[in-house]
Parts: sequence; C-alpha cells; structure tokens
Amino acid sequence: MSDPHIAIVMLGLFIFMVLLGFPIAFTLLAMGIGFGYYAYYDPLRMDTIFDNRIFDLAVQNTFSVMSNDVLVAIPLFLFMGYVVERANIVNRLFFSLQLAARHLPGSMAVAALMTCAIFATATGIIGAVVTLMGMLALPAMLKAGYNKSFGAGVICAGGCLGILIPPSIMLIVYAAIAELSPLRLYAAAMFPGLILAGLYMIYVVIRATLNPSLAPKPREEEVPTVGQIVYQVLTSVIPLAVLILSVLGCILLGLATPAEAAGVGAMGGLLLALVYRSLTWERFKESVFLTAKTSAMVCWLFVGSWTFASVFSYLGGHTVIEEWIIGLSLGTVGFLILAQFVIFLLGWPLEWTEILIIFVPIFLPLLDTFGVNPYMFAMLIALNLQTSFLTPPMAMSAYYLKGVAPNVQLVEIFSGIMPYLGIVILTMVLVYIYPQIALFLPDFFFGKVPL
Repeated sequence: MSDPHIAIVMLGLFIFMVLLGFPIAFTLLAMGIGFGYYAYYDPLRMDTIFDNRIFDLAVQNTFSVMSNDVLVAIPLFLFMGYVVERANIVNRLFFSLQLAARHLPGSMAVAALMTCAIFATATGIIGAVVTLMGMLALPAMLKAGYNKSFGAGVICAGGCLGILIPPSIMLIVYAAIAELSPLRLYAAAMFPGLILAGLYMIYVVIRATLNPSLAPKPREEEVPTVGQIVYQVLTSVIPLAVLILSVLGCILLGLATPAEAAGVGAMGGLLLALVYRSLTWERFKESVFLTAKTSAMVCWLFVGSWTFASVFSYLGGHTVIEEWIIGLSLGTVGFLILAQFVIFLLGWPLEWTEILIIFVPIFLPLLDTFGVNPYMFAMLIALNLQTSFLTPPMAMSAYYLKGVAPNVQLVEIFSGIMPYLGIVILTMVLVYIYPQIALFLPDFFFGKVPL
C-alpha cells in the first residue's frame, strides 16, 4: 500500500472514530502521532523509540498555537459572551423586542429571532444562544399558543446565527486555518449574516400570516403602554447595541485588532452586567471557568488538527484529492457546487469543527486554480456550516434545545428546522450570484485584494 493510500485510510479511520464518539481533538492528535510515526520513521536515526520527528512536530504545533496572535481574541470574545449570558441581559432584550414587534404576525417569533441575532453578535456561542433562548423564549411562545414545531424551529435556526454573524469564533478559526485576515472576514460576514436573519424573519411573518393558528397574536390587555415599551427598549436594547457596535466598529474601521476589540468587549460586558446589578461573584467565576474550558478545547483542536493535517499532507493525501478534483474537469461553478455539496453532506454526521479543520483545507489550495475569491468562498462555507447544526440526524441545535425543552419531541424540532435549511441554501445562492454581498464591506474598508 502506497503512502497516499495510507493517507486516505487515515482520513476514513478518523471519521469512523469520531462517529463512535471519541473526543475530536485527542483523536486527531493520537492519529496524527500514530500515522506520523510511520510517515517519519527512519531506522538510521532510531536510537530509542522516541527518536522520531513526529514528536518534534507535535511540540512545534503546540507552541505555534499557543503563540498565535489571531487566537488571542477567542477567550476574550468567549468571556464577553458568557458574562452577557449569565447577567440575565438577554431576558430584558427578548421582553423589550417582543413588545416592540407586537403588531407583526408571529411577533414573539420575530422577537426571538432578533434577540438571537443580537445575542449572537455578543457571544458567537451557538450552544449558549440555543440553550438560553430555549429556556427563555420557547416556554413563552408555547404559553402564548404557538405551535411547538414552529417555535422550536425559530429557536434552533436563530441560535445558529452566532456561527456567522461577527464576532464569530468560527471566523477566527477559519482565519487561522486559511491564513486570511480576520478583519476582512468579519467585514465580509456582516451582510450575509444580516440577510440570513432577515430572510428568517420574513419567512416567520409570511408563515404566521398564512396560518395564524401557528402564532396567535397577543391580547391587547397584555400589552403595556407606549411609554413603558419605549423605556424597556431604551434600557435593554440600546446599551447592548452600543457595546456590540463599539466592538465591531473598532474592528471594521481599523481602530483595533480583533483581540484588542475583544478585550474592550469583555470589559464592556462586565460593566454592563454591573449597571444591571446582575453580576455576582458566582456568575463571574462561572464565566471564567467556561471561557477557560472552551478556549482549551479550541486550542487542542488546533494542535491535533495541524498535526493530523501535516501528516496527511506529507503522506500525499491532499495531492490525491486535488488531482481527483482537477481531473473531473469542472468549471468554477462545478467546483463550488462540489465543494459545498461535500460540506453539506459532512454536516449530517459531523460538527463544524471537524469540517472546518480537516476538510476545508483540502479545497483551499484549489481556489486559485478555479479563480474563486477566498473571502467569498469563506462566506459560502460559513453559511453552509449553519447546516451542520440544522441537518438531522446530528442537528446539534436540536439536541441543545431538547436538553432544556423535554416536552418537545425531536421529531417536532426536526420538522420545524427543515424550512430554514432551504433559506440557508437560498442565501448561499444569492452570495454566489451577487458576490458583492460578501465583498463590498471588506473592499470598502480595507481595499480590494487581487486574486
């Protein structure tokens, strides 16, 4: 068996191990070291069993990850998100938006989507958004007479916006993997993220208009006065919006790097929690612990994936796949359809981390060959990765929601999220047909990048 064949076996074995439930980061690291021991084996330099270059590679990758300036933003954005989540700020936000949108069909669902979009920009943590909104918004919708499947679909789809709308943790990871500017990626993601959220809301309004029984209107006696609504909006929406716009504005205007803006955001989140008198020592400790836990997971994913990818490439795995794709004689459209179809299929059994770290780098060297703008391709991938949370049977957003809403069946949740898969695909088509949706802001703020 030749080295390229062994590389393909390595990839297939990794997918099999992940499907069995083994931890992703340590599976990557173990397989990288195991197959790397074979790849770098040199009997002339083997005084002991540890005289193998794979161990040097693993140490170098660990040091590279820990000293990567781009990744510094991850723990800071995570801390900002966890503080906002645990400070009960989202409760106020959802209640205020619900009152403001009361005249729209499906007003509570629209408010839930708006809250998810705003909360996503403050956190970038999908599980946190879905879980929190599942505990906060879904019971309120069910109490108001909303259809279970309809309400569950809103929460799952809205909660996944955090993977796309800045400050998305996924975009920082993508920037490090593809060696792209995180500033340009954040700028490129703004319009696609807002369009996707807007299409979600349009769908909800149209569906509630055509079938009012899905989302009954609130009774007028339950609606407070206009003055109370204005007060709620000013005290709940404006402070968080100012924090988010300050962070993203500093990034897009080039006043700060993502790491520096994330530091400002983390401090702003703490101040906001103090102003609302909702920051306790216990909540602060929880935020620090969860930040450290999630950051460690991301860093180990990088160490494992870079070791795995280095060995896979050394054995000739990337070359085999690239030659196969080029041999298909596809045009640009065909290449994009193939790449996105593969990512979509991988979203059924795998999460975005495995897809992004292992499979996306296979397509990156081919972008120049097919004349594809790397930032537009990144946005197509970011949109497509929404499906990894929404596609049964491994739709993680559905399981997050099921964990906090045991009275809703998984079948009902899956039924509710299916229309949003179609909306994601529609948005991807729009970004391809009109690439300026993704490229206008980065070109405007940072200038055009030649292909």
